[in-house]
Amino acid sequence: MKFYKTEIPGVFIIEPKKFGDSRGYFFESYNEKEFHDNGIKNKFIQDNQSFSRYGTIRGLHFQTDTNAQAKLVRAVQGQVLDVTVDLRPKSPTFGKHVSVLLDDEANNMLFIPRGFAHGFSVQSETAVFAYKCDNFYNTFSEGGIIYNDPDLKIDWKIPADKIVISSKDSFWPTLTKWMGKNSR
Repeated sequence: MKFYKTEIPGVFIIEPKKFGDSRGYFFESYNEKEFHDNGIKNKFIQDNQSFSRYGTIRGLHFQTDTNAQAKLVRAVQGQVLDVTVDLRPKSPTFGKHVSVLLDDEANNMLFIPRGFAHGFSVQSETAVFAYKCDNFYNTFSEGGIIYNDPDLKIDWKIPADKIVISSKDSFWPTLTKWMGKNSR
């Protein structure tokens, strides 16, 4: 595997070594030793998977406090634009985001440490998306930032009239409002 640092420390793009022949291909999607050798020592304890259609935006989601989650994400089928936003208040990259195109041909992945919001938009007709998490989901610790927060300036690469979003995701606060609410 190749591990590439991004402009936000702790966030990595990971490309597996893919072995192909006339039957198809094989690759390791996770190898604890290689992750540890690259400074990622999280123990993954929950796997999630979603199916979505073109134009869907899921996010920006996170878990708070002791329920925060690091994630290793990838597109099993199709293509997504994956986005992660730094929510760590003391970080020099607070409020900055990384966007990475993940697809089923490159089989690339994104590692997102704890303290980040995460979301993705579906760029292909459909997509199956997999998440490895290092903490269990807790409904009482769930949080979110509105996907179209004007201060974040995220380009989801979906025309406005094609965006599909859940009612819950359409009511998250902006980052500024979330920070104001949580600074009390």
